[in-house]
Amino acid sequence: MKLHFLLFCIISLSVCKLSYAQYEFSGYVNKNEWPDEVYLSIIEDYRKILGIYPEQIIQKIIPDSTGYFEFAGDNLPITNRIYRIQVDNCSNNHKNRAHLNGVCTDTQEILFIANNNDKVTLPFTFDKEMFCKIVSNNEKSNAFIKVDSIIDEMRFAFGNYRSKANHKINSTKWIKTLQEFGKSTDEPLVELRIYAFLSNKTNELYSNYLEDLKDNTYYDELLGRLQQRYPNSVYTQQYEKELASDKFLLDPEKVISQRSWSSILLILLILSTLLNIFLFILYKRKKSLPLISDKKLTPQEQKILDLILQDKTNKEIATSIYVSVSTVKTHINNLYKKLGTTSREEVKNLYINK
Repeated sequence: MKLHFLLFCIISLSVCKLSYAQYEFSGYVNKNEWPDEVYLSIIEDYRKILGIYPEQIIQKIIPDSTGYFEFAGDNLPITNRIYRIQVDNCSNNHKNRAHLNGVCTDTQEILFIANNNDKVTLPFTFDKEMFCKIVSNNEKSNAFIKVDSIIDEMRFAFGNYRSKANHKINSTKWIKTLQEFGKSTDEPLVELRIYAFLSNKTNELYSNYLEDLKDNTYYDELLGRLQQRYPNSVYTQQYEKELASDKFLLDPEKVISQRSWSSILLILLILSTLLNIFLFILYKRKKSLPLISDKKLTPQEQKILDLILQDKTNKEIATSIYVSVSTVKTHINNLYKKLGTTSREEVKNLYINK
């Protein structure tokens, strides 16, 4: 009876565990200002970090009377991805057009990193401010808030002194500050967010980014980190292509030269490998054939051997030594047995390679 009860408990716990949602993203919105749907999006194109794009939305929900909303389930990737929770006040007449373009002037959003096992909470802060704080069991979740904070500090610093000298001096500092923070998180997706900001052509730091790209190994190292952590993801593929494109923009001849040398080295490696395989096969074949003295052959067999090595046919051999073709075949079979071979090619290899 006790055993049956124990089994019942185990089965019940298993069923409960299976039915329990693995991820849970919840929070509050101010219903007076944002009465419509709350959107949950997964972002795999980091160039579309900001805005609303229909292809990114995976769930939408209307919050309750208190402004509370919750997204839960068990259908997200098990590894970290970039997510966005967003609200907007686009009218029904303009919503489709605004969402299609990814632009809505009356919107509020928050970005975070999570996976299928995470609980993320977005509580109200002071004066019912929303989307300002992230509480999560995933320590990477709130890294984007820190990135945005550094960017805001940078813009404030640039805004105080709008001279070219100030911009030139401080640009290098802020680029390095952002990169070092990204590396400190041990999460390449945070670094991608920073890269998307720095390499944006509309960004005031874009020219500084291109200059930094010339000599800074950071960007190649980031590619290595992405390939190690997210080897087959869209993030890695997109970054690799964009990085190659920017390098080509900086120095087309260098990129073409590197690719040409890489192609030449690859071809030489393939040819070398094929040659080594061929030589190894010849060596093994030669080694497997017995080395014998020609003294074991009769004078007639020796004549036939010499003619075989001259690529003469059976008919030509028969005409040359004045015997029938069938007699030549008999001599050749005896020759094969004495040499330990089974074909003309083996006979040729045996003597040509001696």
